[in-house]
Amino acid sequence: MNIALLPPRSNKTRAALLLGATLTLAWSGSAPAQDPGLRFGGQIPAEVETVYERGLAYLVQTQSASGTWGGPHGEGCGITGICTMALLASGEDPNYGRYAGAIRRALRSILQAQDPQTGYLPNSMYHHGFGMLGLAEAYGAVDETLLWEGQKPVRSIAQSLDLAIRCAATSQKKNRWGGWRYSPDATDADTSVVGAVLMGLLAARNAGLAVPDETTEAALEYMRRSTGKEGSVAYSGGFGGMGGSINLTAISALVGAVSKSKDSDAYKASLQRLRENLEHKETSYPEYFGYYMAQALFQGDYSAWQKWNEAKVRELREAQKTDGSFGGSGYGTGMTLLSLALNYRLLPIYER
Repeated sequence: MNIALLPPRSNKTRAALLLGATLTLAWSGSAPAQDPGLRFGGQIPAEVETVYERGLAYLVQTQSASGTWGGPHGEGCGITGICTMALLASGEDPNYGRYAGAIRRALRSILQAQDPQTGYLPNSMYHHGFGMLGLAEAYGAVDETLLWEGQKPVRSIAQSLDLAIRCAATSQKKNRWGGWRYSPDATDADTSVVGAVLMGLLAARNAGLAVPDETTEAALEYMRRSTGKEGSVAYSGGFGGMGGSINLTAISALVGAVSKSKDSDAYKASLQRLRENLEHKETSYPEYFGYYMAQALFQGDYSAWQKWNEAKVRELREAQKTDGSFGGSGYGTGMTLLSLALNYRLLPIYER
């Protein structure tokens, strides 16, 4: 594959930086003032730019005609949402920049795949959560008068998010643990799926959509119950910690930070466990782990994130395949790029 098909990019345009700043300020409410360099980032390290650009070139060239990407387990709204966020996080203008066409195709595919009655974003509640997150990050940034490019619109992003929120709430009411698992009709739950759906809901709320308090609070309570005193997090069952993986601890810490629950014992324990395991290498789902670890550390301990990020950049520079991908798929590449996207800090979900 010819990576040079996309021309090299200089530093981000002033318009893109202003877009990121405007979105972040608009959605930060009355949050305390922060160092602009921390909030919006500074000069992007050259090695980050190189890895990110090569990854984006892979995504652009492997996107299907319908706008989707695949992964080890096939396609779905969640993978498309992940790759859409990676494109949005690049700093290019989402409406007129180099990736505008790919972003529009991806968003159309999510909107068209949604069940118009139930609001479900297939093919599992994992996909539902990440699809909702991708739509929430695009909402307000993507000009919807350009989105359909002559095709008949099925619904707006706001309408889709409203349907997705109601689907999550309806699914949760069927669940005895107050969470979610793979099917919207599941009666059991696991921390990984709960984290994915909860982040989608929190991002939708952050974007101005109405999200029921009881839905988010029940999910947060599930996460708190699942977190042990030493910061380990149970995979399922909603009790204890029981030696769960660092990956699950990162999910717990992230949702605690984004939901403004940093005073809780569960959050403090989770963050401390992450601080003590900065050199941890996840072998089962490394892309997934990097995605959550980056955000959890950035939200909780900026100095720890800087240290982890420097090592991660070196690691990914060596791991990236010659075609620009990670793991040879849209899923692996999108997830991995998002673990670096905090260097750009243009997505609203990255606001501290």
